[in-house]
Amino acid sequence: MIRLAVISGKGGTGKTMVAAALADIGGVPQVLADCDVDAANLALLLAPRRLTTEEFRGLEVGRIDLDLCSDCGICADNCRFGAIVRRDDAWVVDTLHCEGCGVCAYVCPMGAIEMVPHVCGEVYTSETDLGNLAHARLFPGSGNSGLLVIEVKKRAVALSEGADLMLVDGPPGIGCPLIATVSGMDSVLIVTEPGVAALHDLTRLVTVCRRFGVRIFVVINRFDLAEDICREIEDYCAEEDLTVVGKIPFDSAVVEAVRAGRPVTRRASAATDALREIREHLYSDLGLI
Repeated sequence: MIRLAVISGKGGTGKTMVAAALADIGGVPQVLADCDVDAANLALLLAPRRLTTEEFRGLEVGRIDLDLCSDCGICADNCRFGAIVRRDDAWVVDTLHCEGCGVCAYVCPMGAIEMVPHVCGEVYTSETDLGNLAHARLFPGSGNSGLLVIEVKKRAVALSEGADLMLVDGPPGIGCPLIATVSGMDSVLIVTEPGVAALHDLTRLVTVCRRFGVRIFVVINRFDLAEDICREIEDYCAEEDLTVVGKIPFDSAVVEAVRAGRPVTRRASAATDALREIREHLYSDLGLI
């Protein structure tokens, strides 16, 4: 099974639009995963039917037993994250700030603090008309998104029987969620656009991805809005031996499709034509067709 992640250097480049389009026109047995757990949107375009829902427990957080607490405040003095605060004349742990380091439990002279599991999201499996989908939701204010990405990928593997392709909608940026996504992938498709900082974002992302030994492909979205910057991106890709599998023009049909909650490839448009060419180029290079 080929594992392909669609990623970007920043949000708003059209990454999920491209991932949904490839899922729609792929034409190969596939399993889908949305690893952009901080803002999971792939399901909005694929009309999934929920199969399972599981709690996601990230790092442990501190909990103070007020019956044992002597109110000394040593835990608050030693918490580097300001997670232990006064409420109703008692010390309590603010779980939005707790990083799970365990220092509070270590320094408490009364043994009043223990580290306990904390639910910070949910992991889902669903079925769609295009294949099974693993996805998730990280609760507002929760961290550990990299750990949640790993859980989503595990669910996708479990759903992948008979699939020739695992198609992943990855997160933007170069942080922990991106690293957790790219790890174990065969290839990545970077979606960029001709914006002011686009080349900078692209170079950072390429630097990170190369450390994982994956094949790197590039698609330039809305290329005709700034063709001079588009040429700079193409020149960079040529210098770095990166394959540009296609360019997508600005197309109002994309906006209409997103608003309607469907892949843009469900109707004829300039963007659809470009995406079909991208699919042919990319899937041929990956040996899928």
